[in-house]
Amino acid sequence: MGVSVAKYAGFCFGVQRAVSTVYDIVEKEHNSRIYTLGKIIHNPVVTEELEEKGVKIISPDEIDGIAGSACASSPVVVVIRTHGVVKDFSDKLFRIAEENPFFRVVDCTCPYVKKIHKIVSENSSAETLTVIFGDKKHPEVEGIQSYCNGQTRTILGENEIDSILCELNDSEKCIILVSQTTQNMAEWKKSQKKLKKDYTNTKIFDTICSVTENRQKETEQLASKVDLMVVIGGADSSNTNKLYHIAKSKCPNTVMIERAGELKGVDFSRYNNIGITAGASTPDSIIQEVQEIMSTELKIETGENFAEMLEESFKTLNTGDVVTGTVIAVSNNEIHVDLGAKVTGILSYDDITDEPGLKLEEMFKVGDQIEAVAMRVSDVDGVATLSKKKIDAKNKWSSIVAAYESGEILEGRYVEVVKGGVIMSIDGVRVFVPASHTLVPRDGDLTTLNNKRERVKIIEIDETRRRAKASARVVAREERKQAEAEFWANIEVGKHYTGAIKSLTSYGAFVDLGSGIDGMVHVSELSWQRIKNPAQVVSVGQVIEVFVKEFDAEKKRISLGYKTEESNPWTLFTKQYSVGDVAKVKIVSLMPFGAFAEILPGADGLIHISQIADRKIDKPADVLSIGEEVEAKIIDINEENQQIGLSIRALLAPAEEKVEEAEEEAADETLVYSDETPVEGQTDAE
Repeated sequence: MGVSVAKYAGFCFGVQRAVSTVYDIVEKEHNSRIYTLGKIIHNPVVTEELEEKGVKIISPDEIDGIAGSACASSPVVVVIRTHGVVKDFSDKLFRIAEENPFFRVVDCTCPYVKKIHKIVSENSSAETLTVIFGDKKHPEVEGIQSYCNGQTRTILGENEIDSILCELNDSEKCIILVSQTTQNMAEWKKSQKKLKKDYTNTKIFDTICSVTENRQKETEQLASKVDLMVVIGGADSSNTNKLYHIAKSKCPNTVMIERAGELKGVDFSRYNNIGITAGASTPDSIIQEVQEIMSTELKIETGENFAEMLEESFKTLNTGDVVTGTVIAVSNNEIHVDLGAKVTGILSYDDITDEPGLKLEEMFKVGDQIEAVAMRVSDVDGVATLSKKKIDAKNKWSSIVAAYESGEILEGRYVEVVKGGVIMSIDGVRVFVPASHTLVPRDGDLTTLNNKRERVKIIEIDETRRRAKASARVVAREERKQAEAEFWANIEVGKHYTGAIKSLTSYGAFVDLGSGIDGMVHVSELSWQRIKNPAQVVSVGQVIEVFVKEFDAEKKRISLGYKTEESNPWTLFTKQYSVGDVAKVKIVSLMPFGAFAEILPGADGLIHISQIADRKIDKPADVLSIGEEVEAKIIDINEENQQIGLSIRALLAPAEEKVEEAEEEAADETLVYSDETPVEGQTDAE
């Protein structure tokens, strides 16, 4: 004799949340009038118990009167059940709640249903047709329709698709296909396939609840292996009826019951194997009653009674247990996790992360595996409150300890300035960094570190109190030593570096070469021209390219060069000018023997006194002045001594010769005219 209980039997997380919420309101709000819009779940046992506790079931038509009577002495709480309500009515409820502080709305709409509302709202338009696979009279379907923009149709099978396609004819409308959360998966797949085949312009969204899908698959598999299948749930429950029909198709001996008492008198001994499943609206209390009846009526050959078998089939969960589960639903505020137990795990936002602004829907997807610790387990409510932060903190603390033992460098973000230092968050673990171990100078402003990321090393651990100290300065010192060692290992004469001028002295400039190492450029190496102070050429902070002239690794001294042959004025001059060229020059100094003129910055030539004018002069100042610009001819280039000879006179002589020639020609013409014989009749006066 064998008895198998479906793993997914009983409350789904959405129903569990709704029921638990109502019971919690009843327990805490004794002065409030509590109403549910329709039955909170399709289970007479639960609804009767809630009615006994004063919870009333109302219809939308009664809201205006109830809202109008809500006051300080008689506040009202209205609970929206898991199926949800139509959009206009939902908007109305929350509008009333905003206007009347004594009227409160608690929305227990299943997250899966809300997801469908969002899908159809964002994807439907006047150019689309939304097809809903479900019962058009079901409140969930009515709610989905209200969120659609444009036309809608409902179907309950593939045989109804042809009529929809006939309506469309040659229309280019896009069809959006969604399903009621509790529909039959097999029929849903058939409808998908047909619609996609016959109308390619179709967008399909798989919206059957994953718990429902798993429950149906499990029921089908279980029913095909047993002689008797017992389905527990409300007669008006959509998902329970689906389970019954699925089980019946595989096991003819299938019965559906609402209450455990309906099993009394059944001869279980006729069956070798019995399977049990329960709809989403079935509380554990009814399953436990079934357990007691079977325990009384049926004895297992091994000596174990059914109660013991059933208890064994339900994995127990205790506070403090570390569990791994599968994400079955994600909303903005919480995650629901299948733990493979009789309770559904719930993780609230605050039990997942401390990071503000993170979106759970982006962090987790349905089907993800998640590890957490059970903080509170309620078998009555069927809910286990979980904390991911707790288990993460434990795992992350282990990582901190491991990093301390191995000397690993970690990266964190400074989050808070406290007495004596700063708190850094390293992967969610708060670590103290003393002020002396930050990179802020002594007595500096530690608030400049807020939100800054930095590499640190754990320098102290207190396992008992789970506290750790870290140092950014240790990391900086170690990295600087390593970089310094690499620098000296790779330095060589002639190697070029780019660095910033760190400081200036009368004899040179110190350049930061990185890795905490400086080199010096002597004043004579800064310019090809003679300068009195390095500031004439460079400034602090200026980035320049230098090269190594010589170094002493033992004494940590580096002599740098800055001026290069490419920038040598003589090299620039010889590339640009040759003997015979004419250049515009500037007089820079006057001497008794001549004048020095700048051809290029750093390249001067001498205009000997004999080459200044075409006549004899006593001194250069008689003709030239400092700063004057003149044209001069290059008459000599002495490569060995790097000397240049210039001449102004060489440019003057040709011009004066032309003047003399012109004067001579004029004189010749005068002589010709004076020798001519006067014309007849012309007087001397003429």
